[in-house]
Amino acid sequence: MPEKLIFEKSVPGRRGATFPTEALQGFSIDQVLPKKFQRQIPLPLPEVSENELMRHYTRLSHENYGVDTGFYPLGSCTMKYNPKINEDVARFPGFAQIHPLQPIETVQGALQLLYHLEKILAEIAGMARVSLQPVAGAQGELVGMVITRAYHQQQGRQRKKVVIPDSAHGTNPASAALAGYTIQTVHSNADGLIDVDDLAKVVDEETAAFMLTNPNTLGLFEREIEKIVRIVHDAGGLDVSTTAPTSTPSWA
Repeated sequence: MPEKLIFEKSVPGRRGATFPTEALQGFSIDQVLPKKFQRQIPLPLPEVSENELMRHYTRLSHENYGVDTGFYPLGSCTMKYNPKINEDVARFPGFAQIHPLQPIETVQGALQLLYHLEKILAEIAGMARVSLQPVAGAQGELVGMVITRAYHQQQGRQRKKVVIPDSAHGTNPASAALAGYTIQTVHSNADGLIDVDDLAKVVDEETAAFMLTNPNTLGLFEREIEKIVRIVHDAGGLDVSTTAPTSTPSWA
């Protein structure tokens, strides 16, 4: 049976919370709440009990689809599943209560954990170093773009554009533009994947990098990823990938 609107459950005079009358004895409303903060026109809010309120929104929440109730494959950086144990550990006092300006000798335990995490991620990804500084997908994308720019400058090249799929999340072109690049769009095919033929046409000696999310924002894995990488590398560009589940960049 469909859940009624909260306003349809409203009953005049029903309250979800009340102040104890004895606590207000001897006080006028003006003493409790200054007149300038008082509303002169009643708000058209539903009048329901606390139990009705909690049960109503709990039932509505059960109608939502999310990572706690089903598989969520989308490639967008905000939609990855973080295991509940990760959330619990992040709240440990040794993490949550660290101050950015604490003396370094007082945070050696946290630094040791970060050091070992970096080593593990580097080994898994086959990279020399890994940065844990970006704390979000968009920050990771920008780091990838800045490193791309530094790489080409070190090679004595001044490349101007970054190629991005038409299915990309909006932070991808924004990060590339913030790093000073122009954006070249590559189209998707009928399957929602990169059109490899179109990619081969748009990648050239001006291409600094190809930014790709895999699985993409449609939740699809790029089946021709090896061919995609080869096209970009043959043109001297880098591939910057915001990859599930971390949504932080890798480049090769």
